[in-house]
Amino acid sequence: MKVEVYGDIACPWCRLGTHQFHRAVAAAGAEPDVELVHRPYQLIPDAPEEPRPLVDTVAEMFGPEQAEAMLAEMTRLGASEGIEYRFDRAMAVNTLTAHRLLWLALDEYGAGVQAALATALYDAYFRDGVNVADHPQLTELAERVGLASDRVRNFLASGEGVAEVREHVAAARREGVTTVPRFVFENGALIVGVTSTEALRDALRKASTVGADPAQESRDQTR
Repeated sequence: MKVEVYGDIACPWCRLGTHQFHRAVAAAGAEPDVELVHRPYQLIPDAPEEPRPLVDTVAEMFGPEQAEAMLAEMTRLGASEGIEYRFDRAMAVNTLTAHRLLWLALDEYGAGVQAALATALYDAYFRDGVNVADHPQLTELAERVGLASDRVRNFLASGEGVAEVREHVAAARREGVTTVPRFVFENGALIVGVTSTEALRDALRKASTVGADPAQESRDQTR
């Protein structure tokens, strides 16, 4: 079974949602039968190429007090799910290059390697303070999950994948994607926005059953 997820590396809810998805797959004992394919989406397509502290960006968007409360709540929620968010380290930067690398991983290595790379990118961004637009750091992350470093260096130095990723993002917007994460199951079911491991596990069970329920959307909250 293939499940697609639209998300952005800069989205903490996407980090949480994909973590919950992998937990749901494990709980269902379906690891060999389910592959998660990451589809690119950019919350801020025109984000700057130069990194800056994420806390400054969030404070400018929502105001210092609201930003502090939001990040504290996200940190608490992450910890309850086994995810470490270190927003004090995180660097906001344009995520196009990271999405290009995910595109390469899927195209040349498959969904399993792409999923491992996505997790590595999320941890790099939200936990380790890595600039996810920096070519040497991206190459190191990619090598850790099995990509050939020479191929990655040459790929990042080229324009390969830029047009494809931008078109994927544009197509998602044309199709009405405005909230991520957005999980799309083979039976047409959708889970959009904040969810839970239990909801994802239930969606997996229904998608694997012949004559599953029609598509439904879950929008507990949005991001």
